[in-house]
Amino acid sequence: MSEESDLEKTEAASLSRLEKAREEGDVPRSKELATCALLFAAGLSMWSLGSQFNNALKDMLSSGLTFDREMAFSNTLPFTRLTELVGDMLMALAPLGLILIAVAVGSPILVGGWNFSSKLLIPNFNRLNPLNGITNMLSKNALVELVKAIAKASLVGLVAYLVISGYFPSLIHLALIPLDTGVAQTEGFLIRAFLFTVGALVFVAALDVPYQLFHYANKMKMSKEELKQESKESNGNPEIKARVRQQQREMARRRMMAQIPKADVIITNPTHYAVAIQYTEDSMRAPKLVAKGSDAVALRIREIAKENDVLMLESPKLARAIYAHTELDQEIPEALYLAVAEILAFVFQVRNYNGRNGAYPKQPTNIDIPDELDPHHQSNLLGLSA
Repeated sequence: MSEESDLEKTEAASLSRLEKAREEGDVPRSKELATCALLFAAGLSMWSLGSQFNNALKDMLSSGLTFDREMAFSNTLPFTRLTELVGDMLMALAPLGLILIAVAVGSPILVGGWNFSSKLLIPNFNRLNPLNGITNMLSKNALVELVKAIAKASLVGLVAYLVISGYFPSLIHLALIPLDTGVAQTEGFLIRAFLFTVGALVFVAALDVPYQLFHYANKMKMSKEELKQESKESNGNPEIKARVRQQQREMARRRMMAQIPKADVIITNPTHYAVAIQYTEDSMRAPKLVAKGSDAVALRIREIAKENDVLMLESPKLARAIYAHTELDQEIPEALYLAVAEILAFVFQVRNYNGRNGAYPKQPTNIDIPDELDPHHQSNLLGLSA
């Protein structure tokens, strides 16, 4: 059951999936909204620019039917006049054409936004496959589009019938009224009928827009396995990243262990913590921490120190303080300078001792460590306050 659920596309599309779809030209679109906007723009333009079109057509018709004897017997003037008439017609229709072009280009922005994809220009011969065409014809989406087309045609037809039936008595009497009045009434009827009919498409577009958004979101859904695979591709495989981090830690640990033989002293807890301190008077401003560890790592530090004859010294508070407040290859805090100086002084005395220069150096005890640097002391304070 779990494997089957992983294959089901139940998860919302990721931003990467949506961005890839946009690059391929796959964005939500509502043809009904674009058609409705284009027809509305055409109707309103004809209504507002109707008188201008009417006057321009009258002038062109009058000019086209007027000619003199020179025009009648010339071989070139009729062609020149025809060219001028075509140019005048294009100039008269230019405002309408520009408005329709602007609406046709701008209406897709309303749903899905403006998007240009060069990938759509690449020939896709799969679209010529008749099997794919038959599959698309029998798909669920094709059935929905068929129902939409039937509903749209029925709605537009019903609105057209209601508009025509409402104006039918006036239309019958058009032949009985003067020509100018009849033309004006006919023009008004045609424009109203057109706008009412296109108004029915507003209802269709209002239903189609949310459906297209829902259909697109449903089409873009991903399965849980696809999300996991995408996460691996974008962020890297978690298992590989964990393995890389583990190898990096191992390499860092090996480098740290290689520095232990160079240390001057190992300060221990004695069992839970171990820190390795190195100090070269000529090249270092202050003692530096070259290795540290707790529990098993501390044990390994002590073993390597013993193998390389590195002096080990027990100072629990100092070991805990250095472990908690100093990172590898960093100088120890200034608050611990004095304590570490006592340890290093003892180390150098031991190195110089040859058995003939008096008694063996005395190991420092009761080294003063600020309580605020001791994590064990801080935890005790927290326990008492709790």
